[in-house]
Amino acid sequence: MITVLEAGFEIFIVFIIAIVLAVLFVVSLVITSIVKAVYQSKEGRTFTRKQFWLTMLISTLILGLISGFVCGGM
Repeated sequence: MITVLEAGFEIFIVFIIAIVLAVLFVVSLVITSIVKAVYQSKEGRTFTRKQFWLTMLISTLILGLISGFVCGGM
């Protein structure tokens, strides 16, 4: 087991990045689920797996850009 003193403060950067990625994934999943529900509510259309993962990827990339802009500054 490695401690914080042995790893230095770089471990905190890894934790922050992991937390940001986890939050991005969860928020993207919620957004994709809403898009899927709206898409399927109209005239019995189906939302394919490819559309699901593509929507998930696009929303994750957009949220990542927003997160980078907010955390990194202008």
